[in-house]
Amino acid sequence: MVPHGEFLAKLGKVGINTKIERWIRNWLKGRLQWVILKGELSGWKEVTNGVPQGLVLGPILFNLFITDLGTKSGSVLIKSADEAKLGGIANTERDRDIIQEDLDDLVNWSNSNRMKFNSEKCKVMHLGINNKNFCYKLGTHQLEVTEEEKDLGVLVDHRMTMSRQCDMAVKKANAALGCIRQGISSRDKEVLVPLYKARVKPHLEYCVQFWSPMFKKDEFKLEQIQRRATRMIRGTENLFYERRLQGAWLV
Repeated sequence: MVPHGEFLAKLGKVGINTKIERWIRNWLKGRLQWVILKGELSGWKEVTNGVPQGLVLGPILFNLFITDLGTKSGSVLIKSADEAKLGGIANTERDRDIIQEDLDDLVNWSNSNRMKFNSEKCKVMHLGINNKNFCYKLGTHQLEVTEEEKDLGVLVDHRMTMSRQCDMAVKKANAALGCIRQGISSRDKEVLVPLYKARVKPHLEYCVQFWSPMFKKDEFKLEQIQRRATRMIRGTENLFYERRLQGAWLV
């Protein structure tokens, strides 16, 4: 979606020297494409938007293009790949107006850069027991209120309890552990431990620094995965869990 004209005009503003700017311009310009629909071949059309996919340079160029997004924002704006999250404290109507002004500024940026936000995917999550639950708009679109969203693979709800994230991690880890149990006949530690660390443990540890479980019941759910895994190793079935864990080197 990145328009080449607007992007190339920004290169000089972000400190790209003339030689590199000319190289990027030559790299983007002159690209042609055609499509086949129901056996019919279209004519050649010049590509004026977007960057070639699958290259290291693609994400770098995209980050350069959105570098001025939200520079005037009075709220916290987090940009990640092709997503943006705006957050702020809204205890008063004036606070609400500041967040709404920042949303309007984002819309103005998207209009001037010919890169529209997908308003249908934009939602508001109100955090805190005493939250005023103000309403916001993105352009003319009234933003829908949500109580749970997946953000970079982590389920976040309006209570910030992370119990749903624990349930999701347990479900994925159990599925991976079940595949190992059914697909691998060997019960040797040398076989099962590397598989556990490669296929199961990542589900339990992905972004755990953020969603660190706060309830004993959630910790128990996650611990049950390791309990099941240690029982699969030959010779440890009748040992206490702590002994099985120490002998398996799963931690």
